[in-house]
Amino acid sequence: MLFVSLSKVQKKLVDNIRERRLQMELTQEGLAERSGVPLPTLRKFEQKGLISLESFLKLLSVVGGLEEMVDILKPKKQNFKSIDDVLKSEEKPIKKRGSRR
Repeated sequence: MLFVSLSKVQKKLVDNIRERRLQMELTQEGLAERSGVPLPTLRKFEQKGLISLESFLKLLSVVGGLEEMVDILKPKKQNFKSIDDVLKSEEKPIKKRGSRR
């Protein structure tokens, strides 16, 4: 699925969480209680799509999808184009550091 903008992605995430909640026959109050996310935070999320990462992960832990989220964000394995690429990859990996900005 290709999304055009971040707002569309945000709306789709909200819709998916809400749909999972409804499939589980949970009210907003029930999901808030089970997840530990305050009810006003859950309501704001379902209305405006705004939520902290911690609260989002708490919701996923109840409605499902937390493990899939972790798996999907794993770094991709290298695709080799030649035997030289394979041999180079067997050398000691170079440590990478982020910039200090």
